[in-house]
Amino acid sequence: MAQINPSILSADFARLADEAQAVEGADWLHVDVMDNHFVPNLTLGIPVVESLSRATDTPLDCHLMIENPDRWAPQYVEAGAGSVTFHAEAAAAPVRLAREIRAKGARASMALKPATPVEPYEDLLPELDMLLVMTVEPGFGGQAFLDIMLPKIRRTRELINKHGLELWLQVDGGVSEATIERCAEAGADVFVAGSAVYGAEDPAQAVRTLREQADGTIASAPWACNH
Repeated sequence: MAQINPSILSADFARLADEAQAVEGADWLHVDVMDNHFVPNLTLGIPVVESLSRATDTPLDCHLMIENPDRWAPQYVEAGAGSVTFHAEAAAAPVRLAREIRAKGARASMALKPATPVEPYEDLLPELDMLLVMTVEPGFGGQAFLDIMLPKIRRTRELINKHGLELWLQVDGGVSEATIERCAEAGADVFVAGSAVYGAEDPAQAVRTLREQADGTIASAPWACNH
């Protein structure tokens, strides 16, 4: 079944607690952490994650677009994140980091930028709970979906199925009513949506609509028949 993770990058930062409540019913709340080094943007950090974790019952899915995640990622678990995603391009010791995140009680996830292939990380997949295939260049919300990522999503799903893994496959970037079905058909089952949710008149209804679209597609997708 599909999971919808609204991205607070598209929310009103002056009203984060209210914005978190506005998407009750979402599976996770996606929190983009950017350090202005790994990506050319600066967002929020550990104190805001701590505050958000107290303000909502929706678990937090923290996506760390930062340098040196080996040092910082475990602290996001301590701050209240239920899932922590580090970038393959930034992690010095991804297996050790994934194990440390899991040992602290959170789900461990790894993200791949659009130009980073998944195949070199095939042997590492069993160490993860989720893999994030970026469908835009990380750094800013509101970007157009990159259709050229669909084959990569398919190849990732094939690797997951090949090894019989219970690994979630997340997509992030340009996910909307117009693109979510293509992502689901290709193999994604966790969807980060920013402006498609927070730009809607009723964010909670937007979450429900996206989930219905994705679930309908996954139900008939060849990759999910034996899933």
